[in-house]
Amino acid sequence: MLSGQPCSYKFRAGSCDQRVQCTQLHYVCGSIAAFTNIVITFPIQKLLFRQQLHGVLATEAVRQLQRDGLRNLYRGLLPPLLQKSTTVAIMFGLYEDFSRVLLDRAGDVPELVTRSFAAALAGTTEAILTPFERVQTLLQDHRHHGRFNNTAHTFRTLLTEYGVRECYRGLVPILLRNGPSNVLFFGLRGPIKEQLPEAKNKTGHLVNDFVCGGLLGAGLGIMFYPLNVVKSRAQSQVGGAFKPCKEVLLTVWRERGGSLAMLFRGAHLNYHRSLLSWGIINATYELLLKLL
Repeated sequence: MLSGQPCSYKFRAGSCDQRVQCTQLHYVCGSIAAFTNIVITFPIQKLLFRQQLHGVLATEAVRQLQRDGLRNLYRGLLPPLLQKSTTVAIMFGLYEDFSRVLLDRAGDVPELVTRSFAAALAGTTEAILTPFERVQTLLQDHRHHGRFNNTAHTFRTLLTEYGVRECYRGLVPILLRNGPSNVLFFGLRGPIKEQLPEAKNKTGHLVNDFVCGGLLGAGLGIMFYPLNVVKSRAQSQVGGAFKPCKEVLLTVWRERGGSLAMLFRGAHLNYHRSLLSWGIINATYELLLKLL
């Protein structure tokens, strides 16, 4: 069973205002949870990006960041801060909204199917914000440090010199990643938490939510890692033809000697980053729902 009833169902007998306020709460809690996570884990994400893009060891990626200097460590922070805060708000908020609407109208359709569809729709909608991932990639890539100054300048350059379409380079791997990962996240969140030791207090609930979110995030991060490699490679290009996912993947595969281990270079760091990131997001989200 996909986790949780939509919050609005708790207020089925209540007023319309109560339903609206409860729905808005999921967006607010998701946004704050993502904001907290990005500020804490951004340096790790930047290290991981270098490994995905260049296929280098973690030690070499660290040396690259050291050469870039401390002033560039948080270069590119604004796009993921805006993008992740919005996408996680969309992820949790739209999942609740779509679940409520679909459950109202689905009739005899099994709830598992309805909630899975709601999760996939929410994940697909998140892809609207692909331009933020696009700009983040360019700002994190040291090869573009001399060309793009900041978030606003990067957006302006892409739009004026190449058009809106250039902002959506890498959209296909994002779509392939978002929908299925959302279905698995919301589908497994409840069952995983049920397997954890029963929480006796607020701290116990917080720990369980962290562990549940962290395990899911880490597992899904490994599962969809090749798609993130393809996305990073595609989005590091400025101008030129839009290459299919398969072609980009084959290019990376050949460059890295046809080695699966090289394709997954950085996956161990991604595992730990996702464990921390989604632990923070899930625990903060659930905590804020209770507090607000």
